[in-house]
Amino acid sequence: MNRMLINFFNVFEKKHVGLQPQFFYFSTMAIVKPFRAYRPLKELASKIASRPYDVLNSEEARKEAEGNEYSFLHVTKSEIDLPANIDIHDPVVYQKAKDNLNSMIQKGWFFQESKPCYYIYAQTMWGKTQYGIVGCAAVDDYMNNIIKKHELTRVDKEEDRKNHIRITNFNAEPVFFAFPDHDGLWSIMQKNIKRNPEYDFTLDDGVGHHLWVINDDADIERIETIFRTEIPYTYVADGHHRTAAAAHVGLERRQNNPQHTGREEYNFFMAVHFPASQLTIIDYNRVVTDLNGLTPAAFLEKLSLSFEVENKGHQEYKPQRLHNFSLYLQGTWYSLTPKPGLYNDSDPIGCLDVTILSNLVLTPLLNITDLRNSNRIDFVGGIRGLGELKRRVDSGEMAAAFALYPVSMKQLIDIADTGNIMPPKTTWFEPKLRSGLFLHSLD
Repeated sequence: MNRMLINFFNVFEKKHVGLQPQFFYFSTMAIVKPFRAYRPLKELASKIASRPYDVLNSEEARKEAEGNEYSFLHVTKSEIDLPANIDIHDPVVYQKAKDNLNSMIQKGWFFQESKPCYYIYAQTMWGKTQYGIVGCAAVDDYMNNIIKKHELTRVDKEEDRKNHIRITNFNAEPVFFAFPDHDGLWSIMQKNIKRNPEYDFTLDDGVGHHLWVINDDADIERIETIFRTEIPYTYVADGHHRTAAAAHVGLERRQNNPQHTGREEYNFFMAVHFPASQLTIIDYNRVVTDLNGLTPAAFLEKLSLSFEVENKGHQEYKPQRLHNFSLYLQGTWYSLTPKPGLYNDSDPIGCLDVTILSNLVLTPLLNITDLRNSNRIDFVGGIRGLGELKRRVDSGEMAAAFALYPVSMKQLIDIADTGNIMPPKTTWFEPKLRSGLFLHSLD
């Protein structure tokens, strides 16, 4: 039986999240259901679409939304419409997000789908297109680990997103999920993308965005059935804080609803589900402020005890494979390859290049032991290129930079499947999902 109704007395909610016992729907497979999305008018979609809230700060958001009243940043970064010195966690900021969103809906910039549908959201970057199914994941799947995670969340960031959802009453931004490739789902997607897309535009960053509505009843039923009976797990690729926040707001809503049935919209949250093979993880690199008292020559000498060190000169050097690193130090690039026996490829965490770098360099040589809190290390997404690493070292801001080979989807899935957690700042997915193209109401 794929679904059982289990009364969770004194098991999860009461013990772990301080809520009274509730009914949880346990499933042995993933739930991804259609929903009545709020979507922008076709002619406004490219003006509304915005970058996710967590990839730009308030100042950058103000600049990006300047002169564009339609930008969804007015909802996801609503502090841009308030005094510049306001605390971004002030309740006024969340209320402004709600007011701005309601105004956009009242002005007719958004409309709600007439019936529950799925959507295909595709993005084209660097000549490659990835296609995802937009549907609602289940709060219970998050709690029961049908939705698998690979990162820890921070309480403050999670609370921020919870407040945004609580007050706006919407999942305003989708989370980014992966699922094991499935021929049946891909066949349905291929059938639908042969039609003209509902939205089709390219933004200033060169990334193309395309959306199709799946409103055929047979396709809708087939998609829901395949997930429910043939997809055992889905995986959080990007958006762990938004996922956790949506799940816990759903738990709060059921706690406060004496008539709770499990079918209410707050039991679900919006996600874009991509076949795992289509996703691109790019490098996530490190820069350090100092060499822990070592001279550059002494640092290179110590590195040579654990690595094969090759001087690559002044030309940028990008790691060529797993377990190959790039070092930029005093105007010179180096290739670093760890010597045999110093890492364990059978250990899903130990074989990660971020772990190898920490175990062989950051901890023993530089005394950087807490990646989450140390002010001696910073992280640079690979989308900025090796030039950003060079710039930060050449400016004197940083002493050295390390470029890493990207993590693979297989590594990510292996870690999630074994219940492990990746070290901080390990994965950087591109392209990022644009916000404002579909919204999910909790009512």
